[in-house]
Amino acid sequence: MGTAGLGGLGPARSPEKNATNKDVLYRRRMIELLSEDARALLDSAKVATLVTINADGSAHISTAWVGIETGEIVLGTLPDQRKLANIRRDPRVALSVISPKINDWGLQEYIVLEGTARITEGGAAQLLQRLAHVYLGPDVVFPQMPDPPPGFVTHVRVERVRGIGNWLRTKSR
Repeated sequence: MGTAGLGGLGPARSPEKNATNKDVLYRRRMIELLSEDARALLDSAKVATLVTINADGSAHISTAWVGIETGEIVLGTLPDQRKLANIRRDPRVALSVISPKINDWGLQEYIVLEGTARITEGGAAQLLQRLAHVYLGPDVVFPQMPDPPPGFVTHVRVERVRGIGNWLRTKSR
């Protein structure tokens, strides 16, 4: 049930049974396979839950505004935070977003995106300003400080999509 509507697709980094090396090397980014429903949810004002791995192996859970840029999920952070230290040590992450939609079985739909993150320094204030227009409103200035620090942008390359909902495009498209 956890992969309902996903068409049985596995992780982008593991080869399929009958795939050649060329098939794996030239595989499209998983984010390109997201359905319009998935993109609409990720472009909405629904806050994402981000899971990183603490040094002791336990989960660190935080929330974040997210967007899609250049084939990756992006999120901005102004101060250096535990999630960034965790990603620097172990880049495996998971993001989830709860949809407002209830399916025919009465279950709340949600998407889980698993992938590998990388951090770039700078650009967080500009990213957060763009995301603030979605999350807070078109006329909002964010962050509300005269000279915000450059911060950090986390880029997530999506490798697996799970959840309940129509999150991947069908092969016929």
